[in-house]
Amino acid sequence: MARQVIDKADTPPVTGQSGIDRFFRISERGSNFAREIRGGLATFFTMAYILVLNPIILGSAKDKYGEQLSNVQLATATALVAAVMTVIMGVVGNLPLALAAGLGLNAVVAFQIAPQMAWDDAMGLVVLEGLIICVLVVTGLREAVMHAIPQPLKQAISVGIGLFIAFIGFIDAGFVTRIPGDTGSVPVQLGSSGELQGWPILVFCVGVLLTIALMARGFRGAILISIAVSTVLAIVINEVADIAPTSWGLTVPELPDEVVASPDFGLIGEFDILGAWDEVGALTLVLIIFTLILSDFFDTMGTVVGVSNEAGLLDEQGKVPNLGRVLFVDSVAAVAGGASSASSSTTYIESAAGVGEGARTGFANIVTGGLFAAALFMTPLLTVVPMQAAAPALIAVGFLLMSQVRHIEWEKYEIAIPAFLTIAVMPFTYSITNGIGAGFVSYVVLKTVLGKAREVHWLLWGSAALFAAYFAIHPIRDLLT
Repeated sequence: MARQVIDKADTPPVTGQSGIDRFFRISERGSNFAREIRGGLATFFTMAYILVLNPIILGSAKDKYGEQLSNVQLATATALVAAVMTVIMGVVGNLPLALAAGLGLNAVVAFQIAPQMAWDDAMGLVVLEGLIICVLVVTGLREAVMHAIPQPLKQAISVGIGLFIAFIGFIDAGFVTRIPGDTGSVPVQLGSSGELQGWPILVFCVGVLLTIALMARGFRGAILISIAVSTVLAIVINEVADIAPTSWGLTVPELPDEVVASPDFGLIGEFDILGAWDEVGALTLVLIIFTLILSDFFDTMGTVVGVSNEAGLLDEQGKVPNLGRVLFVDSVAAVAGGASSASSSTTYIESAAGVGEGARTGFANIVTGGLFAAALFMTPLLTVVPMQAAAPALIAVGFLLMSQVRHIEWEKYEIAIPAFLTIAVMPFTYSITNGIGAGFVSYVVLKTVLGKAREVHWLLWGSAALFAAYFAIHPIRDLLT
C-alpha cells in the first residue's frame, strides 16, 4: 500500500462546498474535514516529542561563557514557533506540512556553534542563515534546484526518508540501541543488551502490531488509534509495574499533577545577528553558515518532495504544488526559530504521519498548529505520550514511503546506483542531507563517465559541487588555514 486510498464515496460533493472547503481545496483533493482533522492530530502526536527534546538538547549545552538556556523558556519558544509557522504553512502553502525546531540543526547550534560564542550570537547566525535562504527562494533558485532533480532521485529520496524515519522510530523506542564501548562488533543491537527487555519495549511492540493490523484491516485513523491505545497502555503499566522512570526515555507516561502551566516568553527576541563576527574568524563564520544553509536547504527539499509524493500531490512533471510559497514559509521559519532562540525551524518529515491518516491540504496544519498553541499552556498534559507509543507511527509511515521503491528503474545503473546510495546513506548516516548529497554526486559522476553530462541540469552540477565541498569540508579547512 503506497498511500492511503481515498474513498470517493466518503468525500463531500464538490457542489455546495463551504468557504473553508473551497479555500483549502479539501474536496478537490479527494479529502474531507474528518481526514484532515485526523491527519492534523496524527502529525502533532508524532512530532510533539520536540517539545521535550529541543529544550533538552539546547538546554544541556553551554555557550562560550558558560551560560545555559532555560528549559521552560525553550519549551515555550519551541511550541510558539511550531504553532505559528505550521498554521502559516497551511494557509499560505496549503500542504499538510508541519514545522518545528529541526533535529540535527539544533544539535549543531548547541554543540558546534554555541561553544564558540554567546547564545544570542549563535541564534543570530541562525537568523542570518534563514534570511539567506529567503533570498534564494525569492530569486527562484531554491525552487529551480528542486525542479532540476530527476524524478527517480525524488522517489529515492522518499524511500530513503522512509527507512530513515523507521530507523528513528526503532532507535527512539529503544528497540534498537548502540552497543556502548564496543568497537569490535556490529554498531547496533536489538534492545539494550541484544534482547528485548522491559515494559516500555512491550508497549512499543504492541503499538507496532496494533498499527499494522489496523492498517491491514483498512481502519480509518489507524495511526492515531494506535497512539492513543498505546499511551493508555503505557500509563496503566507505569502505574502497576515497578519501572524506573528513565526506562521510558524523555517522557514518562503518567498523569500530570496539573494540566495548565504558564508560558515563559523570556527568550523571544534574544539574538544578535552581527555579534558572531566579533567572536570567530571570517573563515569559521562562513563554514558555519554554509553548514546550516546546506542542511536546512536539502533536508526541507527531501521532506517536501517525500511527503507530497506520498500524498499524491505531485503533478505530471513531479512538481510540488505551491512550491515557491512552501519554500518561502520554510525559510521564514528558520528566521523565526533563531529569533526565538528555539534554533532553526524546518518542515518535519513526521508530517507523513498525517498524510497516512488522509491529510491532503493545509487545513490539517490548522489542527496541528492549534495543538502546538495549546501546548504553550498545556505542556504537562500534552507530553504524556511516551516515544514508545508514538514511534509505531514512524514505522508505519516508513513502510508507506518505502513502497515507492517500485517506481525506480533498477535495470539502469546510472539511475539505480545514485538511487541506492540516496536510500542507503540516509539511515546509515542518520541524515537526510547526507543521503541526498551522495545521490547527487554519484548521479553527476555516472552521467559524466557514460558520456551523458549534457543531460545533467546545470543546477544539479552546482548542487553536486556544493555537496562535494560539504563532504570534504575538513580537508578544505585544513588547506585554507
